[in-house]
Amino acid sequence: MHSSSKSSIFGGVVVKKSAFVLMAALLQAAPSWAMDARFAASLKKLDPQTRLEQVCDLEAMSRISRDAKPYRPDRAKTDVMSHPVHAGHTVTGKGGAFRSKGRWYSFSFTCKGTPDHMKVLSFSYKIGEPIPESKWATLGLWR
Repeated sequence: MHSSSKSSIFGGVVVKKSAFVLMAALLQAAPSWAMDARFAASLKKLDPQTRLEQVCDLEAMSRISRDAKPYRPDRAKTDVMSHPVHAGHTVTGKGGAFRSKGRWYSFSFTCKGTPDHMKVLSFSYKIGEPIPESKWATLGLWR
């Protein structure tokens, strides 16, 4: 189970919420998945663990969009069904979710970042099952 302090943008930490909103705006404005200076500056204001989760969220969307399956992720969260585990510059999770074409899917991942947690060095993932819409509200997901 997850706590609402980090996993829900509705009840989330204010800094993470603003970074998530900024990330969403950036993704709509920059289809190349490139990190612009405003997003980088915003990331630097976050604590290191949250920063790593944010860059891993972005990397998840980038990698999944290039997957052979026809996914087109527009949101990803590494902490939906369970909190990811941090070990140094690596975060591992079994409770992530991404949204594609209005549906949410579970995924697990391992993401290794640079020492400053501003970039991803390696990322592996496995896409799971679709998350039933009846569970979205409980998990802090939306249409």
